[in-house]
Amino acid sequence: MIFLSILILIVAKALPSINNNLSSNYFTRISAIVFLYSGIFSINSLYIQCIGSGIGIYSGLFHITQISQIIEFFILNIGCLILIGWPLIQKQDSKQFIIHSTDYSLIVLFSSLGSSLLISSSDLVSMYLSIELQSFGLYILATLYRESEPSTSAGLKYFLLGGLSSCLILLGAGLIYAYTGLTTFESIYSLISVSEINYIIQGLNLGLILIIIGFLFKIAAAPFHNWSPDVYDDTPTIVTIWLTIMPKISILILLLELYTQLGFIGGLTTFTINSNGYAEILNSISFIRSNHSGLQIIDNISLVSPLNILSGENSISLLKNIFLISSLLSLIIGTVVGLAQTRIKRLLAYSTISHIGFILLALAINTEQSIDSLIFYILQYTLTNLNIFLIIIALSYIINQSIINKDKIKNKIKKLNQKSKMIKDIIYISEFKGQFFSNPLLSLSLSICLFSMAGIPPLIGFFSKQFVLYSAVQSGYNFIALVAIIVSVISASYYLKIIRVLHTESLEYHEGFKESNNSLLLENTNKESNNSLLLENTNKESLNKYDNSEILLTNFHSFLISSLTLSILLFILKPSLILNSTQLLSLSLFNF
Repeated sequence: MIFLSILILIVAKALPSINNNLSSNYFTRISAIVFLYSGIFSINSLYIQCIGSGIGIYSGLFHITQISQIIEFFILNIGCLILIGWPLIQKQDSKQFIIHSTDYSLIVLFSSLGSSLLISSSDLVSMYLSIELQSFGLYILATLYRESEPSTSAGLKYFLLGGLSSCLILLGAGLIYAYTGLTTFESIYSLISVSEINYIIQGLNLGLILIIIGFLFKIAAAPFHNWSPDVYDDTPTIVTIWLTIMPKISILILLLELYTQLGFIGGLTTFTINSNGYAEILNSISFIRSNHSGLQIIDNISLVSPLNILSGENSISLLKNIFLISSLLSLIIGTVVGLAQTRIKRLLAYSTISHIGFILLALAINTEQSIDSLIFYILQYTLTNLNIFLIIIALSYIINQSIINKDKIKNKIKKLNQKSKMIKDIIYISEFKGQFFSNPLLSLSLSICLFSMAGIPPLIGFFSKQFVLYSAVQSGYNFIALVAIIVSVISASYYLKIIRVLHTESLEYHEGFKESNNSLLLENTNKESNNSLLLENTNKESLNKYDNSEILLTNFHSFLISSLTLSILLFILKPSLILNSTQLLSLSLFNF
């Protein structure tokens, strides 16, 4: 449905008779409805009886399972909610806004199509094409504001470094095909399980390592994280919200699929060859035999053979070490470097890196409990991060509108000197100063989300970290669990810094702001006397026209913020829905 909707919207945009009559708001709302209906169709497919074992489509290039359909439903609904954050404009007298809003809707549909295909990929070819379809949309989104120099710089940096990670993924896929002649995941899993040829195993290991590194690069996991703070900080907030959420979900689910299938969930990773030539599991296995009196006796036998298969154990140990090292570095770097940040989106970028460390730790453990905690962590991180950015966007709209109402003449002069009016994003943490006294509900909602990110009980973020740490301790990863606890305590300080600024009233800030406005108005009046004369002649008409193009915070935007905040705050009262869903998804991976 997404693909057909993209074609229809492209045709509608190409036809002048339709494009001129449809405002950008209609394109945005139509795209949100497309996401909603696509998610409904995805969840309806779960009623197919054979979906449990999986259905191969398009000649086996894609494999649809329960977990892929549920995650696709989640991704599409999150995409619908993100589009709600786009501002409404009463009168489109600025061509800049119309182009951006329409293009944003189409591009996010393209990117979401790549995400939904990626989580169902079962072949190296479909995997690479899906990740590129997702990435190309993100590159364009990063440069959406063409007249903004920081946005263009961020998009170029994202494109170059994202292209490098795509090259690593393509090189890894090429090496796997060169050494094995296979591209389907299921065939590769089978080969790793039974192959004895050493050079094939080396090629497989090298190819898998390159693919995993490429994906770690794309989700901004340390030490491949350097691009993310710069890109997130320079792109508009409405684009940053997409970059921090959507691509990470699909890539993490694909990594979960690859790693759990290679690891045979639960530790069944070492095999031997018996005297008859069949592969057997090298574990303590119970056999039932009957003695001469007919009684059944249970013997525990450890299968040992000189023909040990090195592939399964070596492949999994290499991948596990990569995930553990990346998790440890992400936890430390995301916390320590985040302490020195004064820009809000750079701080949230390092916060995301720290949360990626928790997710990779759960992935590396590779047990039923850790997979359950991983899926739950992804869900709560997505909802909390979405709410934080929606609140930041709402505050930026309110702050911009208050500036307009305080000094319309100054803004009118600026409008005459610019081709189009741009939305000013909140850049520095200091811009939140005193917002609690002017916007108490939004400030309280933001504080609740930040407390949840810090892991303060009884919010949902506390339970996600608790589940990951408990599974780490149960599996014997005591050192990295201790590091995760320490960095969680340290990271709470920069979340509390934002909360302190929110609840700090500063009269000097407001007085300095007024003085800067007055000085800017005098300077513009002295230098732009012609513009001032023009303002005197067309004052009423111009201000009325400007008032009709105000940016509106929609009612659904406010309702969404309140609903997400209540779900974060009151999770402990009704946790069974999410917890049961994540447990069922983790159990479904055990059905080999």
